Amino acid sequence: MNNSRLSPWKSALLALGLLFVYFYGLGAHGLLEPDEGRYSEIPREMMESGDFVTPRLNYVKYFEKPVLHYWLTAASMKILGESEFAGRFWPATLALSGAAAVWVAARRLHGPRGALYSSAVLGAGLLYFAVGRINIIDMTLSFFMSLSFIGLWFAVRDGERGRLAPVLVFHAGMALAVLSKGLVGVVLPAAVLGAYALLVRDASPIRRALDWRGIALFLALTVPWFFEVCRRNPDFFHFFFVQEHFLRYATRMHGRYEPHWFFIPILLVGLIPWTGLLPGALASALPRPLRNAGREKRDELFLLLWFGVIFVFFSLSSSKLVPYIVPALPPVAILMGGYLARCVEKEDIKRTGRFLLWNSILLVPFIAALVLYPFLNDREPAGLLLPYTLPVAAVLVMTVYLGWRLFLRRRFGALAAAMCLMSLLTMFSFGRAFLLYDRLLSARDLAARVDAIRRPGDVVAQFADYDQGLPFYLKQRVVLVDWLGELEFGAAQESDPSWFLDGAGLAGLWSGERRVILVMDADRRERAEERMGLALPDPFAETRDRLVFVNRR
Repeated sequence: MNNSRLSPWKSALLALGLLFVYFYGLGAHGLLEPDEGRYSEIPREMMESGDFVTPRLNYVKYFEKPVLHYWLTAASMKILGESEFAGRFWPATLALSGAAAVWVAARRLHGPRGALYSSAVLGAGLLYFAVGRINIIDMTLSFFMSLSFIGLWFAVRDGERGRLAPVLVFHAGMALAVLSKGLVGVVLPAAVLGAYALLVRDASPIRRALDWRGIALFLALTVPWFFEVCRRNPDFFHFFFVQEHFLRYATRMHGRYEPHWFFIPILLVGLIPWTGLLPGALASALPRPLRNAGREKRDELFLLLWFGVIFVFFSLSSSKLVPYIVPALPPVAILMGGYLARCVEKEDIKRTGRFLLWNSILLVPFIAALVLYPFLNDREPAGLLLPYTLPVAAVLVMTVYLGWRLFLRRRFGALAAAMCLMSLLTMFSFGRAFLLYDRLLSARDLAARVDAIRRPGDVVAQFADYDQGLPFYLKQRVVLVDWLGELEFGAAQESDPSWFLDGAGLAGLWSGERRVILVMDADRRERAEERMGLALPDPFAETRDRLVFVNRR
């Protein structure tokens, strides 16, 4: 495979482009509800209390996730200040680090050109980029799980025998993934290792991977926090391991059920603008005939298992959210980047044409949806949405046009370069949509309205909802009325009942001596008055969909 024509500066340009699109305007919009409010407030409360063992949200125990992401966010807030940028610093940094890790792994298999394209497919893919710009745990999990899989891959490859470093990376990655989101950090790599050994009909990969020194490192990284949090909170073990793992996976207790095929369209859209590479990349990774699986294309087999086990695992779960499959994207990116490199180097007309055809089949209707949706939706005016959807549509139109134009001229290298450039422009234009969601999903404006009228000693209460960014912006605990939600576990252990009220409790607080600022959805005023048994005054302030009342001016 000849990679001599690929200059190092091309990789440097891609790295700079990714760095720009990930960090440009990263702190420009408010925290998006509910996730960013939650994952920014928990670290803020850790810093305020000095307790970095027991996570708390709105000052009650919150055990749905482990602690690593909170520690990282608290560290960035300590250095950069309690801001939106600090909250998103680690997701963006780890997303870029994940693209760099893919570059290292893909270079082993595909050479420098394949490494470049693999990093571009991952870093400038729609879903990976979006999750890398949001303060949620999924990118933290994805990065450390990628480290684990890459370490495992290098540990079991022929020629890597006797090397300790990949084994230590494998176990360290698993440990940090467990500290990010729980048992999936060890279950999924273990499942891939077992499936790989079974298919290659060889137990030696298991023996090489499960070195006692790696296991000792895994335990040294994971046991201290789990031991201490269980010691301080005896109820942690059942809630975290039983309810938030086994029951959450097997039941519909969280109301997040989706059909088993849910992640298929998510994957196809999430890989935009590179999706057209997927069919050819998957097909070329399979041995011919299939009965030779395990005897040839072992690197490709490992990548397919890395992708397939994660994809199937979450598809079978009774609880699904879009970001869950982000850890499945790196192996797909490596396969797709290698496929594109072969198309370019061999100037393969047939395969390149198929890539562009599949890409057009997906992108054309997606472009149409971007143009038409602002006029067809009944929630937001077209004038509000079009400034954000049209630039993305325009860049994707240029992507399709340039791809076919350069293909017809048989300029394969220029075609790949144009795809890399247009993918970065797609991410940049798509990133502007976060400014729209600032208006639709952030509590920042609401907090500003409350803060403008708040006095020292005021009580802030919210009726029948909980904007999780509100205590982050106000630096104050919020009284919750007729709402428990995901705080039900912590509320049950709350010693002071005045922080979780019913309608009668709110009426007593409202009529008492303290000044109360009450927040609610605009369409819940009538219900609040019925629950309180009294009439509310005119709103003192209001936002797009919230009303703010004060019991005394």
